[in-house]
Parts: sequence; C-alpha cells; structure tokens
Amino acid sequence: MKKVQNLKLKSFLFKQKGFTLIEVLVVIAIISLLIFDLSSLASFVFTGSQEQISSSANVDYAMNVVSKFTNEIRNASMGNTGSFSLSKADNAEIIFYSSSGASGGNINRIRYWLSDGTLYKGVVVPTGSPLTYNLSSESVSVVQIDLVNGQTPLFYYYDGNYNGSTEPLTQPVNINQIKFVRINLIVLKQVTKDSTSNFTVSSGATIRNLKNNLGN
Repeated sequence: MKKVQNLKLKSFLFKQKGFTLIEVLVVIAIISLLIFDLSSLASFVFTGSQEQISSSANVDYAMNVVSKFTNEIRNASMGNTGSFSLSKADNAEIIFYSSSGASGGNINRIRYWLSDGTLYKGVVVPTGSPLTYNLSSESVSVVQIDLVNGQTPLFYYYDGNYNGSTEPLTQPVNINQIKFVRINLIVLKQVTKDSTSNFTVSSGATIRNLKNNLGN
C-alpha cells in the first residue's frame, strides 16, 4: 500500500513540474511583449536625447553667430580702398567692411546673406599694392542652418535716434543714415521632419566709427 502511495506522489510531483503547450505559449507572448516595450522605451529615450542635443547645438550656434556678428559690425570702418563702412543693407543681406578678424592693418569685406533657410558668410581679404578687394576670392562659409525667418527681416537698421524701442528704418535704407544694426535669427529648436518649434536670438551693436549720440 505504501509503495502505491509513493508512486502516486511521484507521479503528482512530476506533473506539477511540467508546463502545458498553452502555458509555454503564454509565457513566450509575455516575454515578447516585454521585449517590445523595452525596445520602444529605449528608442523613445534615444530619440528624445538626440533631439535635445540637436536643439542645444542650434541654440549654441545661433548665440555664437550673433555674438560674432555684433563684434564685426561694431568694428565696421572705412575699407582699405576708401569704401564707406556699409556697402549694402537689405532685409536678408548686409555687406560691410570691418577690422574684426583682419590682420596687418587690413580691413576685410564681410558679407552675410540668407538663402533657403541657411545663413552664409563671405569674407574678402584685400590684396595687392595698392590694396584692392577681388570679389572672386571671397571665402564663403555656412554659419547657421535651420533658419525660419520667412518674411521676418534678418537685419534691422536704425539711425542716430535709436533708443532701444525706435522703429527701424524702412527699406530701401539710406546707408548713410545707419548707426545701429541688429541681427534677428529665428531658428528651429529641433532638426526633425515635422518640427515647427523655434526660438529667436537677437542682438545689435552701434557702429563705433559712425555713432554720434549712441552708447557703445
């Protein structure tokens, strides 16, 4: 009798250790779902991080561009050929002469212009004797991408009465009236296909050689 009971007990324990086909399928389904959820979470975190990095990079680039531009326009002066400090002053393009970044007493010809959401910078270093500006030698570089200014001007120009709230000069601007120039960048926060969120970086400076009643 005892032997029979032991056999029944072993048979019961053996059955409890096993899994039915349905149970195995359920476990596989649960594990697959967990793996999918973890993969989705990892993808979301990675994508979000990349977007944040891209956004921060655009902010940094824009601030650097504005800072460099204001320094260059502040030091605008007569060109080595006797050219006036400003050569062109449009909503999306400006050309001026500046000692900023130049060497050996040279005055570089600097051009900024906006085209298809990209801000370009061109620099012509005077050469020869006497010094001249060979426009075919212009060195062009990309200084800011993802601009969404649209119809909003990239550059604003003010006369000697500018006090911080004065309306800018209207186009076409008489370059002889300009004493203060402001750059206004509207940049996408994230480089994504459907991104429309943006931020604005704006700053300006008085042209020291042309200022009259304006501060620095």
